[in-house]
Amino acid sequence: MEEMKFEEAISRLEKIVQQLEEGEKSLEDSLKLYEEGIKLSKFCSGKLEEAKKRIEILTKSDKGELVAKPFHLEEDEDIEEGSNSTE
Repeated sequence: MEEMKFEEAISRLEKIVQQLEEGEKSLEDSLKLYEEGIKLSKFCSGKLEEAKKRIEILTKSDKGELVAKPFHLEEDEDIEEGSNSTE
C-alpha cells in the first residue's frame, strides 16, 4: 500500500463505503471490505499527518526576517481550547 497515492486510497475507500452502504454483499465479503477500508483509513490518516508536519507558514519577525513556524489548524486549537474549558 506504500506505493499507493493518497488520492487513489481515498477513491478506493469511497468505493468501499458505497459498497458497504448498499448492503448487497455477503457477511464475509463485507468483513473483507471493512478490513480493507480500515487499512486504507489508517494509510490516509498517516499521509495527512505527514503532510501536516511538512507544512510551514512563513511569517516575518519583528526584524523583518522570514521565520518558519509549524502549521496549526484552527480546528486543532478549538479542540484543545474546548477540552481545557471542560476540565
